[in-house]
Amino acid sequence: MKKKLPVDPVKIVTPKGHQIRIIKPFCKSCEICVNFCPEDVLGLDKDLKVTAVNPEKCTACKWCEQHCPDLAIFVEKANKK
Repeated sequence: MKKKLPVDPVKIVTPKGHQIRIIKPFCKSCEICVNFCPEDVLGLDKDLKVTAVNPEKCTACKWCEQHCPDLAIFVEKANKK
């Protein structure tokens, strides 16, 4: 059985079908994910929480997910059909 998160993540689906899920309350605005993103996909919103500012550039490389110290961002590559 899957455990339910205390808050639903923000789900962003890119034009290529990749999914970026961000748990805003977990984000501490450190910008590590923003700085590690090789495609400049991520940025901070008006609340200083991570968001996808250029989702069309996402390659689902997962660098952001792997480097987030707060476990606030998850990336799922689109299924190839």
